[in-house]
Amino acid sequence: MRYVSLDLETSGSDPIRHQVLELAAVVEDTRRTATTPLAELPAFRRALRYRELTGTPGALALNARLLVELADKTKADAPDICAPAEVLPQLREFLLANGFKPDKKDCVSFTIAGKNVGTFDVLFLRQLPGWGTLVRSEPAVLDPAAFYLNWHKDSRLPSMLICQARLGDPEPHVAHEALADALEVVRLLRPFYDRPAYKSIVKE
Repeated sequence: MRYVSLDLETSGSDPIRHQVLELAAVVEDTRRTATTPLAELPAFRRALRYRELTGTPGALALNARLLVELADKTKADAPDICAPAEVLPQLREFLLANGFKPDKKDCVSFTIAGKNVGTFDVLFLRQLPGWGTLVRSEPAVLDPAAFYLNWHKDSRLPSMLICQARLGDPEPHVAHEALADALEVVRLLRPFYDRPAYKSIVKE
């Protein structure tokens, strides 16, 4: 199975009022690249430049490094910085270059993976020009939380930090950097490629 681990950094939590500051995507093929070092997977990262930003203090503080990068006039022509209207056309080209095919309507669709991707990231992606026409995700999403859920003790789906702890990480950590977090989702999913849940079901 091939999927795209995608992560966003945003200026707030409201997809209508706030903006996508950074988008990263990593292509994983469970039949071909499962043993490829994470750093060698096909990866796409863009920071999005706006004339003005609307955001919450917490989100802007969390993304201070991005604001410094976007404000740096010496990086005006950097290949990994673009306008909001350019990011999905560029993502489409990345997906096409990595074996994804357009459908009959010339839209490239893919299975999307990410922590809270279906309830957060996709809502922001829908606001970007070209979503649903140039690229789109399949309705079903891969969230690592479901793979690390303790059905007997948890009252909610586990956070990224809890997933890392249950994987055995001595110091769980979330980078809050789109590319690093997209790669982290792949790392959390990899242990389950060879032992899918359906194989553990006892058939009577």
